Amino acid sequence: MIVSLIIMAAYLLDRLIGDPRWLPHPVIAMGHAISALEKAIRRKVRSDQGMKRAGMLLPLIVAGGSFVFAWGLLRVLAWIHPWLSVVVEIVLVATTIASKGLKDAGMAVYRALQANDLTVARRELGMIVGRDTQQLDEPEIVRGTVETVAENIVDAIISPLFYALIGGAPLALAYRAVNTLDSMVGYKNEKYLHLGWASARLDDVANYIPARLTAVMLVIAAWLYRLDAARSWRTVKQDARLHPSPNSGFPESAVAGALGIRLGGYNVYHGVRSFRAYMGEEIRPLESKDIRHTIRLMFAVSTMFVGLCLLGVAGCFALGWMR
Repeated sequence: MIVSLIIMAAYLLDRLIGDPRWLPHPVIAMGHAISALEKAIRRKVRSDQGMKRAGMLLPLIVAGGSFVFAWGLLRVLAWIHPWLSVVVEIVLVATTIASKGLKDAGMAVYRALQANDLTVARRELGMIVGRDTQQLDEPEIVRGTVETVAENIVDAIISPLFYALIGGAPLALAYRAVNTLDSMVGYKNEKYLHLGWASARLDDVANYIPARLTAVMLVIAAWLYRLDAARSWRTVKQDARLHPSPNSGFPESAVAGALGIRLGGYNVYHGVRSFRAYMGEEIRPLESKDIRHTIRLMFAVSTMFVGLCLLGVAGCFALGWMR
């Protein structure tokens, strides 16, 4: 039962304060560690095969190290006082999720669009996506924001909570380390093809179940908000696997179907134009209000998952008590 209470408290803490700049963040430490390891590897390793082997060591060292550090810290704190360990675990789990940060980032773009300031909207979008944003018009700015919020429902909320439910803060931090590795080295370009392949594959595996759970919950959330739940489910079945990522297509297609919009299309990365498969039918054009609708769906899904954690753990506890 204590696990579900930790998850609920961590989620509420993130909703209230997010990631204040004054508070040291584990992801920053992970990023520094990954950069240092990458430099050390490149100094020592020259061959492609050597890079592939080193690529297998990266998640083992970074994710494994994160798990061991958190586990050891909580054990020491529990020895001092059990409730001290619980409080710190709540804080650690809260650092692995980013519901408030995701909402704030999306709403910053939305407010700029409402003020008809495309320059600011492009700049705000550029802070949360990898694509070039300097030439985007309003519908493309909306598309980029909706896609990013939808995709990160999995990466930034459901997956870390899912792993916190299974293994507490240590496993949630290990997941965040895998996700950070993927964002830093998991690229299919010449520089990271060999070094980052293991991190990218592990991230795909880690998000496999949470992505599909998220799609189902998005369909339920669409029904609760009287959006088109049937079309949302149909779009997931038809379009989710068209996405180049094995997981990102599930939340994106669910949101596209629920809102009656089309996501995907041409993006530009460092001056190179790239096509991403379309998600959903273009029932109507993209509008700035779609950002708010997506954020509302994000909060519905995250609240739903926390509620399911509470019910599930309470149910298991009750069954065990009855025996």
